[in-house]
Amino acid sequence: MSVTSTMQVAVSEAFARRDRAARALVEDSGRIARACQDMAVRFRHGGKLIVFGNGGGGTDAAHIAVEFMHPVLVGKRALPAIALSNDAATVSGVGNREGLAETFAHQVHRWADPADMALGISRDGRCENVLRGLEMAKALGLFTFALTGGDGGPLARSPAADHVLTVASDDPAVVKEIHVTAYHVLWELVHVFYEQPGPPGAGTPGGTSGEAAR
Repeated sequence: MSVTSTMQVAVSEAFARRDRAARALVEDSGRIARACQDMAVRFRHGGKLIVFGNGGGGTDAAHIAVEFMHPVLVGKRALPAIALSNDAATVSGVGNREGLAETFAHQVHRWADPADMALGISRDGRCENVLRGLEMAKALGLFTFALTGGDGGPLARSPAADHVLTVASDDPAVVKEIHVTAYHVLWELVHVFYEQPGPPGAGTPGGTSGEAAR
């Protein structure tokens, strides 16, 4: 079967949608760098990363946790991370008794220490349990970070996240793919800042810039 010009245009546009979304993240490079630096500081002070999301966001949470716990690059330091979506018994038990909105907040409350970090993933920023998880984390003094898409939804507008990274696309496939790229960059830069810390006293847990970082 011959390839028509219409097919070629469709393929070009499919890649162009991804390229536009990825390039838009370059405009957030400063915020991404600050988030990675904040996370590296917390890891150096004994903090762990707590990650959560629903559906595909849940598999992303597991992916992120294993990247930190078992780095694919030989010689990179393993850093403590846990994905709250992995425990089906706890998720379903909390959901049954307390409601689905509390599935992550309940676990954050039990797992978290003040030096920890919480990363919530929601394709459109409208997952109530992800927002509640970040709200709980914020109340406990954790560093909080959100990955969203589209217009960011309530999650991007909430003060629950110190840093918000929103993929400017309404295509769920594009959002998913750029999220994967974003957290691979996150992993890479956290290690850069971890291995090359600034001068003494340059950063301490709790030193995030809050609204200014958003």
